[in-house]
Amino acid sequence: VQLQAYGGGLVQAGGSLRLSCAASGRTSVSYAIGWVRQAPGKEREFLASITWRADNTFYADSVKGRFTISKDLTKNTVYLQMNSLKPEDTAVYYCAAGASIVTVSRTPRYWGQGTQVTVSS
Repeated sequence: VQLQAYGGGLVQAGGSLRLSCAASGRTSVSYAIGWVRQAPGKEREFLASITWRADNTFYADSVKGRFTISKDLTKNTVYLQMNSLKPEDTAVYYCAAGASIVTVSRTPRYWGQGTQVTVSS
């Protein structure tokens, strides 16, 4: 599975941004795709994941209510809608894939390259 993340950029606090993750390769295999971020000097943080075939989702408590993960199977793309952004959301955002929505939160098997999100105050 190959993953390509894009859509990052600079946004003001309180604003919104939508990230996209295009998947290719063995997308017919049942698995989950999610988002993980890493801020400078901090550990990677799981954000959200969604199953590829079903509609099960899993969110980190820190982003529940602000971030929404979704998918478009016709485009082989998973999205992360981020609202009410805060300066502390500034990080490199990665998409990742694994065997389940929980696996993605712990030990993803596949990684895409990151996309930078910067939230100004």
